[in-house]
Amino acid sequence: MNSYKVGVIGCGVMGTALLSGIIHSNLVHPTDIMVWDVLSQKTEDIKKQYKVVAASQMKDMFDLPRMIFLAVKPADMPQVLDHIRDFLKDDHLIISVAAGISIDQIIKVVGTDQKVIRLMPNTPCLISMGMTVVSPGNNVAENELSFVMKLMEALGKVVILEEKLMDAATGLSGSGPAYVFMFVEALADGGVKMGLPRDKALLLAAQTVSGAAEMVIQSGEHPSTLKDRVASPGGTTIEGIYALEKKSFRGTIMKAVEAAVKRAGELGKEREG
Repeated sequence: MNSYKVGVIGCGVMGTALLSGIIHSNLVHPTDIMVWDVLSQKTEDIKKQYKVVAASQMKDMFDLPRMIFLAVKPADMPQVLDHIRDFLKDDHLIISVAAGISIDQIIKVVGTDQKVIRLMPNTPCLISMGMTVVSPGNNVAENELSFVMKLMEALGKVVILEEKLMDAATGLSGSGPAYVFMFVEALADGGVKMGLPRDKALLLAAQTVSGAAEMVIQSGEHPSTLKDRVASPGGTTIEGIYALEKKSFRGTIMKAVEAAVKRAGELGKEREG
């Protein structure tokens, strides 16, 4: 699989993050990676920065690469699929990063025999601390899936889920960083309200959230157990927890995930229609 040439269509934020992760995985040499973006200058900039091959036309992406990442906006995906379907061969593996567009919707355009994988990465992939959910289509070979998993591990954690759970993953890990950013901001604002300098408050908040999250991963213990170790009887932490619970803190977060999942499902139906 090391000779499996890779293409990336779309050199925006997520496309560039994927490209960086693929290179850092050391599984594919930069000269075996081809990129294309609708903005030719962006294509050239990416070529110079990462020492990859730039395609002059989108159709050139299907001559050498056999693994094609479609890192385009969901709204642009139908047009891209319609454009590339005449260039696809049976051995091409299409990897979609577009939220809300199902494998069935993709193969409806490009053909039922096409090999397709859906990815749902999140923005911390930009710093190799991301969470990527992978959902393979029926025709994807085990060695192909394994190779994609190894590539994505260069961007953070990776899990395989059934596609029917992809909307749930979108609402949790896909949208989740935004909720965490808001929480970090709120923590910092609380510190500022109580007299801390803004820069120090933000550092304290961000590192506290980062460290607490890493404790959950490394310890393998339930968050409630870790929480109880911080909350001493009659102490400061339990008082803060009480204030959060009076405002339905956990219930509000659950509702946010639920709302995002519902919207992901709606977007898929809108594009299908």
